[in-house]
Amino acid sequence: MAFPKNLLNTGEELILDLRPHWLFLFAPGASFFGALIVGLLVANQINPDNMTNDLVNYVVIGLVLGTLAWLAWTYAEWTTTMFVLTSDRIITRRGVLSKSGTEIPLERINTVFFKQSVFERMVGAGDLSIESAGERGNESFTDIRRPSIVQKEIYVQMEANENRKFDRMHSRNAPAPAAPELSIPEQIEQLAQLHQRGVLSDAEFTRKKSELLDRM
Repeated sequence: MAFPKNLLNTGEELILDLRPHWLFLFAPGASFFGALIVGLLVANQINPDNMTNDLVNYVVIGLVLGTLAWLAWTYAEWTTTMFVLTSDRIITRRGVLSKSGTEIPLERINTVFFKQSVFERMVGAGDLSIESAGERGNESFTDIRRPSIVQKEIYVQMEANENRKFDRMHSRNAPAPAAPELSIPEQIEQLAQLHQRGVLSDAEFTRKKSELLDRM
């Protein structure tokens, strides 16, 4: 399930929309296939006439069904767990029945760490930790795909967000453009209008008009 675009703010862009790495499914998947193989091996060795084997059958069937249910539930968790990076914030959502989520504005992020074991590095998975100025201080996310690339992209978006913020502040503080200077004929016309309305006396109008004509 992709992150709904209608949850983005006006002007906000979706940069990364990630689900957990397949390692998230590894333990229940391996358990299910292991139980399935054991069940097939046991089925080939069972004597139908032995009542003890009936108990073994029930145990194996229960094991297979139990691991299948674990795999199905984990897959449902995988499809409903998301790590989203936008041009303004980091958003996480998780939960099949009950839901939980986190939003971290990019301007509140201080440092981004990632950690990978040798095996995780081989398969392209890892853990990501984000240190922010929020109440919780530090958020950790497991089974992130290519965490080093995600870390780099977070820093890129943090810088871009800071630049946009600076541009908005600069545009608000920029002085208003100066009004275009009127030509001398236009200034004389304005003087004539003021003279007609009685704002300027005859002598003032004549003197100022003469000054403007001398500048031509």
